[in-house]
Amino acid sequence: MMQQTTKPMITDEMKKQFDEEGYFILPSVVCPAVLENLRGCLDKEIQLVHQKMDKEGTDQYGITHRNKRYFISNQSFRNAAMYNFAFSELMFNICKATLGDKAFLFFEQFVVKSAKQNGQPGMSFAWHQDSGYIRHSHPFYLSCWVALDDMTEENGTLRVLPYKRGGGKNPVTHFRKQITNDMVGYVGEDKGELVCVPAGSVVVFSSFTLHCSGENNTDKPRRSYLTQYSTEPIMNENGDDFHALAIPFIENGVKISKNYENYSHPTNS
Repeated sequence: MMQQTTKPMITDEMKKQFDEEGYFILPSVVCPAVLENLRGCLDKEIQLVHQKMDKEGTDQYGITHRNKRYFISNQSFRNAAMYNFAFSELMFNICKATLGDKAFLFFEQFVVKSAKQNGQPGMSFAWHQDSGYIRHSHPFYLSCWVALDDMTEENGTLRVLPYKRGGGKNPVTHFRKQITNDMVGYVGEDKGELVCVPAGSVVVFSSFTLHCSGENNTDKPRRSYLTQYSTEPIMNENGDDFHALAIPFIENGVKISKNYENYSHPTNS
C-alpha cells in the first residue's frame, strides 16, 4: 500500500476555508515514490491515447488535444498505483474531514498540460466548476487535485475563485466553448487565487468552486492527478445508471474499499 510522507493535519482553519471559500491546500503530503508511480501510469496512458488517435485518424477527443493537453479518465481498473492512491489513507482523511462518514469514489483522471512545442504552449483550461461538466442536477462532490510536478504560473497551475467572488456554493450556468470543447462558467475580470505549490501537494475543492488553469510555457509537461468523491452515488440524467463511478470508500466513518486484486470497475463510461 502506498504511503504518504506525512499524515496530513487537516485543521479547523482548513475546514473553515473549505466551507467559506470552497478550497484548501495540503502542501507536500505525497511522497516522491508515489508521485513517480503515478507519473509512470500516466506515461503508459498517454501512449494508449496516441495509439487510439492514430487508429482513428484524429488529434482530439472531447477536451483532449494531442500534444497540447490531456484528460485521461477512470483507468484505475488497470493501474494498481492509481487505485491504491485513490483509496489511500490520505484520501480517507481528506474525505472524512470534508464529506463526513460516507464517501464513494466518483471519478478520477490525469490532467496534463503538454510542454511548449514549436512555439506553441500547452493549452489553457477555461474557468469552470467541475459540476459544469454534468448537465443535470446532482449533489456537490469533492475534488482532490494532486500536483505531480512543481506548479508555477509559467507552467499553467490552477487558479481558484473563492465562493464570495465566484457565484457562491451553487452551480452556475456554463456554455461550451467552440473548438476546445471547454465548458465555461465565468468570464469576469477576477484572476482568482494563483496556486503555486510543490509536487506532492493536494488542492482540495468543491465541485462548485470555480477554477481554471493557464498555458504551459515551459519545456516540461505540467501533470496532475485528480480524484473525486461524493457522499452518494451520482446518477445519470435518467436516474437508471451511474454517471461515472460509484465505488464505496467510507461507510459509517470506516474505510471499506476492496483490495486492488479483487477490484471490479462499476462504470458505464
